[in-house]
Amino acid sequence: MVHIKVTDRATNIQYAIRDVIPYAEQLVKQGREIFYLNIGDPAAFDFAVPPHVKEALCRAVEENVNQYSPSEGLPELREAVARKEKCINKIDITPEEVLVTEGISEGIQMILAALVEKGDEILFPGPTYPPYSSYTRFFNGTPVAYETVESEGWQPNVDDLRKKISDKTRALVIINPNNPTGALYGKKVVKEMLDVAAEHNLLVLSDEIYDQITYGQEFFSTAHLAKDLPVVGFNGFSKVYQMTGWRLGYMYFKGQNGELDRLREAVEKQCRIRLCANTPVQKAGAAALDGPQDYMTEVIEKLNERRDYAWKRLNEIEGISCAKPEGAFYIFPKIHEVGTRWKTDMQFVVDLLKETGVLIVNGSGFDPVYGAGHARAVFLPPVEMLERAFNELERFMKIKKK
Repeated sequence: MVHIKVTDRATNIQYAIRDVIPYAEQLVKQGREIFYLNIGDPAAFDFAVPPHVKEALCRAVEENVNQYSPSEGLPELREAVARKEKCINKIDITPEEVLVTEGISEGIQMILAALVEKGDEILFPGPTYPPYSSYTRFFNGTPVAYETVESEGWQPNVDDLRKKISDKTRALVIINPNNPTGALYGKKVVKEMLDVAAEHNLLVLSDEIYDQITYGQEFFSTAHLAKDLPVVGFNGFSKVYQMTGWRLGYMYFKGQNGELDRLREAVEKQCRIRLCANTPVQKAGAAALDGPQDYMTEVIEKLNERRDYAWKRLNEIEGISCAKPEGAFYIFPKIHEVGTRWKTDMQFVVDLLKETGVLIVNGSGFDPVYGAGHARAVFLPPVEMLERAFNELERFMKIKKK
């Protein structure tokens, strides 16, 4: 028998959002109904890719636009991204400062591969979107979480952020609106974070894929507020355009006097070794950005209703409380008896799934300190489905009290 050595970096990868799925698959084999509240996939529910985007994809294929494209992205898509960022987020970038990726996740992997050496630290909000911490570890770096405060709607603790900076810190990550908490960081707090980054000459990585999914409060792009501070921005097409399975995203490099040129070139080299992003999908991405945007009014109306219902309903269940999300489509409730009735939040999630079929994600999977004792759920499904799922959750909580 051949002995195959597998690296620790691959063996130790964790991704909580999908790591819970094998538990559900076992129940599906038994014929159980599952309420999938674990993955932020609008296309899995009653949100559809806009018709003009689907038409653009089909047209590209029919017109035989099926070849390899430039590794950095189709020029027309990079130009469309620059126009969109100027129009929506008030950011002045050139198409040459844009790189097209296969979803934001690929961009995160590439930027951390270019930044992180052994022992280097990346600062990110706790709790956070898992790839930031997972890829930092993958490249032998050290993920460091700064506190976000639940009682303040999961807003960043800027004083804690400042304390966490060391001579090994290579970048500050801002995720706004936030996944997993649904927090929206206002202009004042983003400026405060940028001031701290400027004090320490830190690069800022800004994840803004939910920039157009907010509920009443205005979104302010990090790069727009950063002035002379270097920012690498991440965005994509999965959430606003519901193109989740199409895997298309982008990153841009906004700096002064060529300070980000070497970093961009390092990421471009990684783009080359994976050849290119999906060519027909890039054509559709350009159509998405340049085409009608009025469909978003209905999207926000639907999500706003579901957000309000989920927040109210969860807070009515004894033993659960949660802050009101102001962006994205996640809610991050606290499970008060984790540590007593349930040893861990993962045990709570697995027990809930086995008893009720409700699938959510353990909060510690987003950060072992600031996410512990919580769980993340999406409020993407229609209210009728959310009601059924939360009724099952309430029944489960009552069973556990007996």
